[in-house]
Amino acid sequence: MLETLLATSNDIVPLVLRLTLGIVIFPHGAQKLLGWFGGYGFKGTYGYFTQTAGLPGIIAFLVIIGESFGSVALVLGLLTRFSAISIGLIMLGAALLVHREHGFFMNWFGAQKGEGYEFQVLAIGLAIALAITGGGAYSLDLAILSSL
Repeated sequence: MLETLLATSNDIVPLVLRLTLGIVIFPHGAQKLLGWFGGYGFKGTYGYFTQTAGLPGIIAFLVIIGESFGSVALVLGLLTRFSAISIGLIMLGAALLVHREHGFFMNWFGAQKGEGYEFQVLAIGLAIALAITGGGAYSLDLAILSSL
């Protein structure tokens, strides 16, 4: 089972995909977990998710941890499929629960009350591609698999 989870090629394309998704998602996770980049940190984010957004505590916890550690894992290429699927599910939840009501487009010109879901669609696409391909070149998955 571990071999199936880690399976990947030495291709460069998954490297580009995972670095892109990991680097883009990292600041969002750091906002939620650490309060960096103007975020509210774990306590504030958890409180918002559970009290204002009405998410169950375990879901709030998994979103915070998934974005934070999942983005770092993607950059390293560690458990790439699991991390990508986790981030993809988080983005699907964000698109459906938060951004859907604002339409497709991001709020480029401040003309709408919130952000649309186009960012989440792109992130989900990258996540699906990584779930299919694995981590690719220079991934810890490939290094671990080679040592088995």
